[in-house]
Amino acid sequence: MRFLKSITMVLLLMIPLLLLVNTNVIPVTAKIAGRESPSLIYVREQDSITLDPAWAQDEESCKVISNIFEGLVRFKAGSTEVEPCLAESWKVSSDNMVWTFYLRKDVKFHDGTPFNAEAVRFSLERQMLSQDGSSLNYASFTFGMVEQIKVIDPYTVSFILKYPYAPFLNNLAMAASAPIVSPTAATALGDAFSENPVGTGPYRFVRWDKGKRIILKANSDYWGGPPECSTLVFKVVKNSRLRSLLIRFGLADITDGITAADARYLEQKGCRVLRSNGLDLSYLGFYNDKEPFNNPALRRAVSLAIDRKQLTEKLYRGNAVEAGGPLPPGVLGYDPESRPLPYDPAGSREILASQNLAGGLKITIITYTNQRPYNPAGGQKLAEAIQADLAAVGIETEIKAYPWHEYKEALLKEEGNAFLYGWISDNGDPDNFLYTLLSSAQIESGLNTARYRNREVDLLLARAQQSADLALREQLYREATKIIIQDAPWVCLNHSLRLTAVAPGIEGFVQHKTGYPYLHGVKKVSRQNFFQVNISRLKANINYPAG
Repeated sequence: MRFLKSITMVLLLMIPLLLLVNTNVIPVTAKIAGRESPSLIYVREQDSITLDPAWAQDEESCKVISNIFEGLVRFKAGSTEVEPCLAESWKVSSDNMVWTFYLRKDVKFHDGTPFNAEAVRFSLERQMLSQDGSSLNYASFTFGMVEQIKVIDPYTVSFILKYPYAPFLNNLAMAASAPIVSPTAATALGDAFSENPVGTGPYRFVRWDKGKRIILKANSDYWGGPPECSTLVFKVVKNSRLRSLLIRFGLADITDGITAADARYLEQKGCRVLRSNGLDLSYLGFYNDKEPFNNPALRRAVSLAIDRKQLTEKLYRGNAVEAGGPLPPGVLGYDPESRPLPYDPAGSREILASQNLAGGLKITIITYTNQRPYNPAGGQKLAEAIQADLAAVGIETEIKAYPWHEYKEALLKEEGNAFLYGWISDNGDPDNFLYTLLSSAQIESGLNTARYRNREVDLLLARAQQSADLALREQLYREATKIIIQDAPWVCLNHSLRLTAVAPGIEGFVQHKTGYPYLHGVKKVSRQNFFQVNISRLKANINYPAG
């Protein structure tokens, strides 16, 4: 009987892996033969939508794009600091209105055509001109301040701005905003460029089997030296546990988006799991321009009633990081000493009583029905958890939930009294959070959904946006954040928790703050074959009957 139980456990472990092999998710030939595959296999939950940077809006597209294309600058490994890439250096005019970049020479696109200043101008003007009103791309955020792109000579290009804008360098480092494309390929292919991308990056495009895999090959002429792995494969495996098993048994090399439970499982089995907070924020916003939340005291009363720690631990089951304010850790201006309004139900009830609302307050919260990267539980469940907290202090809450696109229309119409929302930043600059979402200048655009106005905050954010002094900018953002926390236009709930698992034998992988992996320096050291190692382990745990 003990023998049968052991065999059953082995089969239960093997079935999902065999299913993956039989559905061509994992190339098995080299592994059965005992040879190490030259491929670096990155498994993920979803496929890309496009490989054209001008139209990429989703994270899965940017993961692949960041290994095919490059910008003038890029983020340093594991941080939001900026370093040179296709530009070797740059300078900024004394009035911060002209940014001049000096380009690398002898760099070629994957189609063999030369990289130069004209290619930079073509690529970025293509980004700015690509908007046709049918969808939103990054150009409206990243290049709205650009008056002109000027080619000085074949290897020098200048950006003339309409006004000083300190985060401009961070904008140029974003994976989907400023990658340089081959003018020859983009012009010749037109719309087909989205499925046949040509850049200067460490990997070149080979094939895209929609819904299954994208295959890239090493760029042997890459200016930074050829990649460590000759082939890079992005594969789609929707289930977190199956992705984890692939890492566990050496059938894949890197995976992201796994659950906290699967992360613990992999760590127990000796696999490496990297953790970092996302550059994002989930929040409960109030309409600051209409009753009842045009009253800051009532906004604070709601904030004091919400147990954010319980939301993170119970609702998200550890798959989130509790927010300490509007800025995530790691962003300029984040103050580790800053604290949001605490969980204080008694204090909430006192405020309600002082506002002659001891008998109760009735509000409507609108929310989205789907999950979001900053809210893995989904909008409905988050709203219900908040509803329970508010009921405990005498606030009666009605919830109205909408599909995502309908929800955004409801926000523009200012439905309800409060709303659940969030923000994902790609440039890692505090301006992208605070000015974009809380400056009164952004009310008309709809980005300041809370309709929050504070003249002192406006002045601090405008000054920080125009200053090139990092120390001054940090001071200004910290001052603004203190005021925002007390004004409570939002209840800052949490940031996402990014979990990336790495198989044994993988070296050089760094978890990037933006979520877009640069895989040029990742390599595989020799490791024994899955079938040799893991089946022998399973056999060792089976007690065969005598005879």
